[in-house]
Amino acid sequence: VRRLNVFSEIFPVDVDPEELKEFKGIIISGGPQSVYGEDSPQTNADIFKLGLPVLGVCYGQQLMVYQLGGKVEPGRIKEYGPAQMVANTDDHGIFKGFDKLMDGDSTRVWMSHGDAVCGLPDGFEIAGSTSDCEYAAVANYEKKLFGIQFHFEVTHTELGKELLDNFLK
Repeated sequence: VRRLNVFSEIFPVDVDPEELKEFKGIIISGGPQSVYGEDSPQTNADIFKLGLPVLGVCYGQQLMVYQLGGKVEPGRIKEYGPAQMVANTDDHGIFKGFDKLMDGDSTRVWMSHGDAVCGLPDGFEIAGSTSDCEYAAVANYEKKLFGIQFHFEVTHTELGKELLDNFLK
């Protein structure tokens, strides 16, 4: 975020949503936990009611989907490494400018997960899929809530910087 010249602050996952009201967006980062784990980090689900754009990355995607009523299960395939993702959505939101992916072309993303989303909350749609991860990217465009199973921040994800830049805009 800072490399794209946008001010950012880091908060603990259990931050009071009131502390975030004046920000322009929220990113919930990844991690190796399971949303069902006894000691897994949990955020206050009220952050999704602030009207701010939210990007959930890896565990952050799973946490957002789970807290909003979707389903997360142990992945049928545990992934660590490259995968090819095809976008399943129109050319907008965090995928603005990814129109080449709409024609069946794919982009390399970097996966690292055991659990995976397997059912979406109301208002969400699949925005991108890989051969092993149907819900590689999900979105509720109306509420500006986005989740990606892959890591945009590593150089192995080809369009990671563009995806983040779209989110920040």
